Amino acid sequence: MYTEALNTYQVIVKNKMFSNAGRLKVNMANIYFKQKNYTKAIKFYRMALDQISNAHNAMRIKIMQNIGVVFIHMGQYSDAITSFEYIMSESPNIKTGFNLILCYYAIGDRERMKKAFQKLICVPLGIDDDDKYIPPNDDPHANMVIEAIKNDKLHQMERERKALAEKYIMTSAKFIAPAIESSFAAGFDWCVDMVKGSQYVELANDLEINKAITYLRQRDFRQAVETLKMFEKKDSRVKSAAATNLSFLYFLEKDYDQADRYAELAMSADRYNPAALVNKGNTEFVKEDYEKAAEFYKEALHNDSSCTEALYNLGLTYKRLGRLEEALDCFLKLHAILRNSAQVMYQLSNLYEMLEDPHQAIEWLMQLTSVTPTDAQVLAKLGDLYDNEGDKSQAFQYYYESYRYFPSNISVIEWLGAYYIDTQFCEKAIQYFERATLIQPTQVKWQLMVASCYRRSGNYQKALETYKDIHRKFPENVECLRFLVRLCTDMGLKEVQDYATKLKKVEKMKEIREQRVRSGRDSSARGRREGSAGSGDGQSNHGTSAKGERLSVKLKTLPGSNEPYEASTQQEIDASYVDPLGPQMQRPKTAARKRTEEDEFADEELGDDLLPE
Repeated sequence: MYTEALNTYQVIVKNKMFSNAGRLKVNMANIYFKQKNYTKAIKFYRMALDQISNAHNAMRIKIMQNIGVVFIHMGQYSDAITSFEYIMSESPNIKTGFNLILCYYAIGDRERMKKAFQKLICVPLGIDDDDKYIPPNDDPHANMVIEAIKNDKLHQMERERKALAEKYIMTSAKFIAPAIESSFAAGFDWCVDMVKGSQYVELANDLEINKAITYLRQRDFRQAVETLKMFEKKDSRVKSAAATNLSFLYFLEKDYDQADRYAELAMSADRYNPAALVNKGNTEFVKEDYEKAAEFYKEALHNDSSCTEALYNLGLTYKRLGRLEEALDCFLKLHAILRNSAQVMYQLSNLYEMLEDPHQAIEWLMQLTSVTPTDAQVLAKLGDLYDNEGDKSQAFQYYYESYRYFPSNISVIEWLGAYYIDTQFCEKAIQYFERATLIQPTQVKWQLMVASCYRRSGNYQKALETYKDIHRKFPENVECLRFLVRLCTDMGLKEVQDYATKLKKVEKMKEIREQRVRSGRDSSARGRREGSAGSGDGQSNHGTSAKGERLSVKLKTLPGSNEPYEASTQQEIDASYVDPLGPQMQRPKTAARKRTEEDEFADEELGDDLLPE
């Protein structure tokens, strides 16, 4: 009730008998600030400053700080700088130092940014040294006192103050580094040098790791790796964090041997580092040693029960091992932690489908659509499950929604076209098969389906024109010629004889080709029989040679160890994909493509391992 509060304050302030009007004007200024009436807020803060005596210096400093913040909101950085510089000269504090750096950054003053950073790291925190809390062994009374104060409210406050100071210094270094020198690397190096000579010397290593992560964001992987490798000889905590990041990088680059090496290094430096154990488990996962991978994930969870990557990967591992109930248990636990994780919901749905519980699978996919309502693959999967259950109307609803968001999925287009043909709405099926023709122009079946729909809906003239167009593109298609002959006969057209002649010629050519294939197979079978008979007649060398030749031919027809097997049809390729989510790391929120389980593993479960704890 800001208006009522202001009115009441005005009544009190006008009373000359009240000596502390200045303090109430601070409250009034705060209200104007909340109402975003910045001009009046400044006016009342200044009035309060005039009415508060120099004896109350701490109060005056806080008012000056508020004035500076209001100027920042107004975009008047020069005025804000004046307030913050006064505070840093009179009573420096971490928050004001950080705000001053922000203002210098906003106006692009490189030299003053450097000076402000130096002032920031010199601000006294006013807290005791940690050595104070190390108990002396010989004095039991002192040990009891230290045990009592080790985690009291004062020490908690000191830890919070120190953590806040470190956060401000790290953030300042990260955003001024690219601005104070010609390159961000030189800027980071300057910040690291400054920090090394201050009371925050242990932050220097964290800054170096942040430098490596900045290289990653710029996709300069070589420099990131070089920066992280510098930590191999540092103390165990930093070495473990750097080795974890290196393992993560090499894993993404599919250099699994190096990923394994650095995961081992990270574990040897700090066996309780859950990220290192997850990375080690990942390298075992890609070697298909799932039992061993599961052990590392379990150890990571034992060290840090909130490590969601370990729990997710453990679920995937159990899934690969066929231990579906245990996998289900992992993902249900994970869902309790990550309530809106799309990939977790997908995995739960997929597991219930594998456990032959389609109703639960549908239920989880329905929850998933509330998180990613525009994911075409999830909607198509719902359509498929309803179709398997025999609920065609619900299946149609989800397939249609999937088509609306992603009108290039051939399997969805084919289902919708077939649905309209089954329900005797052939004219509605035409638009879907025409879309399929645009996507796969070399596949004659879609064009034949368009013509068939015209024929079934009674539009014989349009059907005839379509069949003629198909014949021009695919002159040897027997099915097209047969329909042309039938349509021309029914419509009494003269071209019937011409098409009938072409049909006979094409059928004869097809028959000759089939005979050649058959005769080729017969001759190769005869050759094999003769070869085996020859080896039986004592020509052992020749027989061995023939066998060797046949073996080599068989081997050559298989792909090499580094070559992929090719699916025989496009449908097989589509069927081999699994879409774990729709959203995901470094991707559009609604994924248009399907993903393999390995994809999820490589980019998702490792995502948070990148930042050292």
